[in-house]
Amino acid sequence: MKTIKLLILAIATYIPGIDRILESKTGGTDSARYCYSVWLRHLVLAEKNGLDSSPKTVAELGPGDSIGIGLAALISGCEKYFAFDVVEYNDVQRSLDIFDELVTLFKNKTPIPGDKEFPAVKPLLENYEFPSHILDSERLERVLETSRLEKIRNSIATSQQDKSFIQYKVPWNDSTVLEKESVDMIYSQAVLEHVDNLPFTYQSMKSWLKPTGYVSHAIDFKCHGTASEWNGHWAYSDLMWKLLRGNRTYLLNREPHSTHIKMMKNEGFDIVCDNSSKSTSDLTKKDLAPRFQSIPDQDLFICDSFIQGIKKEKVLQTK
Repeated sequence: MKTIKLLILAIATYIPGIDRILESKTGGTDSARYCYSVWLRHLVLAEKNGLDSSPKTVAELGPGDSIGIGLAALISGCEKYFAFDVVEYNDVQRSLDIFDELVTLFKNKTPIPGDKEFPAVKPLLENYEFPSHILDSERLERVLETSRLEKIRNSIATSQQDKSFIQYKVPWNDSTVLEKESVDMIYSQAVLEHVDNLPFTYQSMKSWLKPTGYVSHAIDFKCHGTASEWNGHWAYSDLMWKLLRGNRTYLLNREPHSTHIKMMKNEGFDIVCDNSSKSTSDLTKKDLAPRFQSIPDQDLFICDSFIQGIKKEKVLQTK
């Protein structure tokens, strides 16, 4: 019954305008507290893993409903933010409202919203206190200076201009949209599972990163409501999956954890963090579609991962 409903919905995506309605909301980044929580989680684990916790230039893949996570990055000290998406969701007024809320959260040194407020958000942290060891008083005084915040706020409405703090690129299907070796950090939050051309994406990230740069990605391998079992999307044949996708701009690429690790290593990344969560599975490998029956056994149980990687020539900071 669920599959039939999904097929009907897929057929509806071919009706003009329906696809835009279905993709009009991505969830999450329309909340300032969510954006604040996500950015600080990436920052805290970067510092823990010996990575730069003061990146000057950052790029985000798939910001979604707002550029709120990038605004949190800018408020915390970043000087340039690039946002790349396949569909334009960002609304200027919504981003302005989120920016103002974010400033208040930083000024109040608000603890990081944890799993009670956002139970589905990964990665999990050992401690959700405000990270004063990273954002100390001296840094906060500098980054929260009134004129600096005003410049960032003014950039929200001028995000297509080259001199803006913010560069918003839609769509991004060419690696030349960003100069080579120009970014300190590239991150995403539950996005890479939706990207169709993963090899191109990892190649682009490697090209964009400075020799001292790194990637930080939270990836959700679950079916996103496309099956009764959390990993049931791996049981569909390629033909059935094509039918279920319909005319959507994106859905899921269905690539498991091992694919991402392999691609990162093939592009010359060293994995410094691979924090994966596992779930039970009522499916066995013989229940999967032929293309997935050869995946490593652990892939069948990994439901999400937080992965950070650096270029091999980078030397980790000494703690």
